[in-house]
Amino acid sequence: MVQINLKSIGKVCVDDQGMRLILDKEYIPALTNLEDFSYINVLWWFSKCDNLESRSKLTEKSPYKNSPGILGTFATRSPERPNPIALTTSYVTYIDSQNGIIGLATSTLMTEPLFWILNPTLLVSIDRKSISAKMVPQLAKKRGRIR
Repeated sequence: MVQINLKSIGKVCVDDQGMRLILDKEYIPALTNLEDFSYINVLWWFSKCDNLESRSKLTEKSPYKNSPGILGTFATRSPERPNPIALTTSYVTYIDSQNGIIGLATSTLMTEPLFWILNPTLLVSIDRKSISAKMVPQLAKKRGRIR
């Protein structure tokens, strides 16, 4: 088995001001031009499921209507899995580049203290004709990555 060591790049803060990511100071320059994107992906760890019992769970009772009664863990969104890695896409409500803070509006996101990776994401409709102009970052347009 290959072992991978990851270093967190910041922490998650949830309080009466909402949810936000607070980057470690050394990573603040990496926020340059992130404000051109509306959504980000955040890779994080379900630390509450980092135990032998949760990591050994390979099947789940189906949480979905009209589906088979038992599903493989990889066919669910369960945090109980061999490697409790989570990926969340969230709308960015604000970016404080001076202090390394990203405000998030989320439907599902971590209640965990640390995260490792964040990157911008483009939400693309299956019907390319119906893509909203708000969903396409201006920077990507300027760089010719999106027409």
